[in-house]
Amino acid sequence: MTNDTLFSIANLGVLPFWLLMIFVPRRSWAVRVIESPWIAIVPATIYVVLIVPTLLQMGPGLAQSFSSLQGVMGLLATPQGALLGWAHFLAFDLLVGRWAYLDAHERGVSAIIMAPVLFFVFMLGPVGYVMYLIVRTIFSKTSQLGA
Repeated sequence: MTNDTLFSIANLGVLPFWLLMIFVPRRSWAVRVIESPWIAIVPATIYVVLIVPTLLQMGPGLAQSFSSLQGVMGLLATPQGALLGWAHFLAFDLLVGRWAYLDAHERGVSAIIMAPVLFFVFMLGPVGYVMYLIVRTIFSKTSQLGA
């Protein structure tokens, strides 16, 4: 399979879950789907399939590759390296989005508030994560006022 095909599969493998969390967040069947930690299996599997040969090829030099900006740039400067990085982003952003979605659902945070937060987790990972931490903090303080 080509890197372009794997890239497309990885993207398509996460998109349905983002659509569920953003557009039908309160449907009971959507919540059941998102509760599964397996939702990130497609990009995670692509990552594993690509990283194992890379690890075997690099051997002990791998640790040195991660210890400098130049080393990381060298790892990511190839199509396979970019795909590895992208699969990593997709898997972890989805898991962060899943956590925020489930946590917000449990806390009763409005789906209208969560839609842009989840969009930012999807598109800009850490930005959305920080946004959710702010929402979570505000929501926790307002719920304490009512208690």
